[in-house]
Amino acid sequence: MFAVDHILISDDLLDAPFSCLLGACRGGCCVHGESGAPLEPGERALLEAALPRVRKYLTPEALAVIERDGVWEEVEPGAYATTCVDGAACVFVTYDGPVAKCALQKAYLAGRIDFPKPISCHLFPVRVQTYGDIEVLNYEQVPLCEAARKHGRRHNVQLVDFLREPLVRKYGMDWYEKFRLAWTQRRDALAPASRPG
Repeated sequence: MFAVDHILISDDLLDAPFSCLLGACRGGCCVHGESGAPLEPGERALLEAALPRVRKYLTPEALAVIERDGVWEEVEPGAYATTCVDGAACVFVTYDGPVAKCALQKAYLAGRIDFPKPISCHLFPVRVQTYGDIEVLNYEQVPLCEAARKHGRRHNVQLVDFLREPLVRKYGMDWYEKFRLAWTQRRDALAPASRPG
């Protein structure tokens, strides 16, 4: 593990080829899981404000859940997530054929709202855990993303580069540049011990 300012980063990110391949996973990260997308403070209000502008993209099933339960729920004391349809798909899932996509992102790209999606979705498969003033970035290596790992390996795309936009969105460009430099130095320092050649 290494640190950049008050952020700790798992060494699992040092050699992590990754590039999403929606045709393979069909957007499964929006459909599978124990709960909806984790939400940061302030994001609940953003989702409520965005609802009128994304409503036309949502499924009838999602709209029924939203009517009954709203767009977010408390999953444990002080922790919130988007609500889900039948304990599976996030209520903001929209479908492009068999592929699950984000209605929020669709509305953002159409200029209807001014944020792309909850930051936890944008950063996936990196997860942020908070311990007081310290945040820890961990790489959640789920089987669902095996095609993305292979695709990243084939095209020489590392997770730290694939997630540049959401990392800059969350922490700022100055932090990202320091992080990218620290990542390179840490990777180079550990290379003889961790990788052949």
